[in-house]
Amino acid sequence: MYGIACDIQHIHYSFGMQNLAAKNVSGFSEGAVLWNSANISGFRDPDAALRLEIFQYLRELGGEDGLVTAAQLSAGYIRNDGEHVALITRPRGIFKPRQMSSLLSIKTVVPRSGRGVWYDDQREAHNQIYNGREAVSYSFMGQNPDAGDNLLLKQACDAKIPVVYFLGISPGVYEVLLPTFVDHWSADDLKVRLVFGNTTQDKLQDEIDTSPPKNDLQRRYALTAVKRRLHQDAFRQAVIHAYGGRCAFSGLPVPILLDAAHIVADKHELLGQPVVTNGIPLSKTHHAAFDAHLIGIDPDYKIHVSQRLLLQKDGPMLEALKDLKGSSLRRPTREKDYPDKDRLAVRFGEYRSRL
Repeated sequence: MYGIACDIQHIHYSFGMQNLAAKNVSGFSEGAVLWNSANISGFRDPDAALRLEIFQYLRELGGEDGLVTAAQLSAGYIRNDGEHVALITRPRGIFKPRQMSSLLSIKTVVPRSGRGVWYDDQREAHNQIYNGREAVSYSFMGQNPDAGDNLLLKQACDAKIPVVYFLGISPGVYEVLLPTFVDHWSADDLKVRLVFGNTTQDKLQDEIDTSPPKNDLQRRYALTAVKRRLHQDAFRQAVIHAYGGRCAFSGLPVPILLDAAHIVADKHELLGQPVVTNGIPLSKTHHAAFDAHLIGIDPDYKIHVSQRLLLQKDGPMLEALKDLKGSSLRRPTREKDYPDKDRLAVRFGEYRSRL
């Protein structure tokens, strides 16, 4: 398995939450208390309070896009009383911390490619999500269905316990998908089937919906939301990586301040795919100007600036945009990652039509 750096400071986070086990959840369950399964008489997750603490922590840690790093996960979660709770384990993808009696998390990593870079490879988990309708599969640990990790999956399936799926979208970066549910466990196939609950990232929401989807329609709706997030985040990670973490206009070397701008919008059936050659990393300001067709890029990678922008006079930020006129687009290290010229031609035609 792929190692994760652990030599970092632990992150302390305080919620000030009281009596978590009594809190209600909303959404799919229409206010059912926690995740007391209707299918199991008298079952109540003994880890419910700690599980909710961790869910809240991860929701806050991931922010609006729901992304966390391997280093952040390796740091674990520190409770208010100082107790450390691990969130993942290095060698395995199925994990239960010592403080819990049931499964907490599963993960899928994206390794660095030995042949090129990581986004050159097909990623099975991503393809399953993109091609699935309601559920995705997740493989057992090893070939023995009665191994401890695999029995944790069975317990989570039987009890309808919500867990966290850390889905790798690039090396060392994970999408936090919670709640995730083990919907089916198969000893014959050595796989489980996963479905998703309400994975909306809203850190301002006091309550997290931890209920499973109740029908096929909700399963499809939840998986569609996961596809949308995966599409956006995996595309951004790949594009920014290809350009060495720099804005293709200004060279700004701060990835957190960059967007992955589509050359051709993803709604375009033929050219809108979320591939590196359809993306350009741009700062927020440059992205807005590009989308407003105030800045264009021709198929020879020359940058054009609209007269509407050139005639404006309002300080150094605007002058920096105007100074882009006639310059060349910064391009990736690998020629195979260069912006596709056919896509640039389509987009440049849109720019010219707005002049």
